[in-house]
Amino acid sequence: MGLEAVLEEIRERGRNEVERIRRESQEETTRVLSAAQERAAKIKQAANEEVERQAAYVMNQEASAANLQVKRELLNTQKELLDQVYLRAKELIAGLPESFHREAITNLLKEAKTQIGEGVVHVNPRDRKVLEQVLAQNPEFKSFSVGSDADIDGGVIVERKDGSLQLDYSYRTFLDMVWESGLKDASDLLFG
Repeated sequence: MGLEAVLEEIRERGRNEVERIRRESQEETTRVLSAAQERAAKIKQAANEEVERQAAYVMNQEASAANLQVKRELLNTQKELLDQVYLRAKELIAGLPESFHREAITNLLKEAKTQIGEGVVHVNPRDRKVLEQVLAQNPEFKSFSVGSDADIDGGVIVERKDGSLQLDYSYRTFLDMVWESGLKDASDLLFG
């Protein structure tokens, strides 16, 4: 074997070795890239899942906030309507005929007589004449006297002459009691 053959054999081995190293290098590169792509896909999937979870959370928070705002607005509107009903009821009661107020004052004085016995009676300016007539026409009320005008829609406020006890039999007091006890029923009736 000549020098030329030995050189050719060394060259051939070198080429084979270079080819083997290239193949192994290519395989290693492919394996590393494949593993990197797998990791990147997993990271991307995890990131997408986190984004979807966060988006769902934000949407739920926004929906809850919107629902709460709608409920608040609805309750405020309902309260405004109920307040209007209350005020309208007071207006209607105050606008009833004198005969109604006369009968109411008479009945309220009968009740006051059982509680106080005697005292000073206060009414609104509209009912002052009615009170004077009721006291003058009913001897059972001789222990009562007409007091100063009161800032009430109707009814009476009766107090002992010494001021130690006061009975508030104004329409507003009775309406407030009825309103408080019947507010839920009124709300259910109006707003179902």
